[in-house]
Amino acid sequence: MSFKTINQHSKTARDNKHKADWRGWKFMWPFAAVFVFVFIIPIVYAVYISFFKKQMIGGTKFVGFDNYAKLMSDMQFWSSVGRVALFTVVQVPIMLFLAAAMALAIDSMKLHGTKFFRISTFLPYAVPAVVSTLIWGFMYGAKYGLVRSFNDLFGTNLDVMVPSVLLISIGNIVTWEFVGYNMLIFYSSLSTIPHSLYEAASIDGASEWQIVKSIKLPELKGSLAITVIFSIIGSFQLFNEPSILQNMVPGNAITTYYTPNMYAYNLSFSGNQSNYAAALAIVMAVITMAIAYAVQLNSMKEQMK
Repeated sequence: MSFKTINQHSKTARDNKHKADWRGWKFMWPFAAVFVFVFIIPIVYAVYISFFKKQMIGGTKFVGFDNYAKLMSDMQFWSSVGRVALFTVVQVPIMLFLAAAMALAIDSMKLHGTKFFRISTFLPYAVPAVVSTLIWGFMYGAKYGLVRSFNDLFGTNLDVMVPSVLLISIGNIVTWEFVGYNMLIFYSSLSTIPHSLYEAASIDGASEWQIVKSIKLPELKGSLAITVIFSIIGSFQLFNEPSILQNMVPGNAITTYYTPNMYAYNLSFSGNQSNYAAALAIVMAVITMAIAYAVQLNSMKEQMK
């Protein structure tokens, strides 16, 4: 091969190196197109309409940040935010503790019927939230269902639908729905640990609790961050459970602004205030992202120690 031919090949290789390779996008564009149409465009549109206001006279009018300023002083909005924040602080740790305990029990290889236990724990996640809420709603009823039978049997007057304990009842439903999903995430992390590590620890005289404390729990830190973030996002989006129970709860225990999502839904479809509802949705998205990002940063700092 001549020196000239070698130079030509070298030049062609350098040109190809700096030339953009778009082959990967040919495989990505179907998903990218769907992502843009069902995610990016609705967000952009929601931000756009949040700067407008519908009026009886004059039609739609540009109002700038007036909807956001009004939202900052809306006590119904902040009441709903405080309710889901309380729900998150109480329900999420309980749910993740149960999920981690179940994952550790399955991974211990000392639980009889492991496959049945794993499937039965995950099964509630496969049940639609509407169906799950209806099932639990009929069980909660003080005039029918399980609670009524319990009251008749023990002569009590228990009612889990009263406003003072209603949020706990909703938390029980959500925990029942998602504890199996989080359990599988934890169990997947534990499955990556080599069993030879357990055998070596046992030979060195480590007890079962020492193995859990020194080997298994540190392995769950990464998956714990993921489950916490997902759980926070899901809690701040609470809608199906209180919305379905609204017609099953006596009185006005579940208001139209019980959660931020319920408030936005009723503003948009019942109150004809879609612009104000869009501003509410944007603010809630910012709040949720800020909290999730703070959790992620804290998790990264813990893992770097």
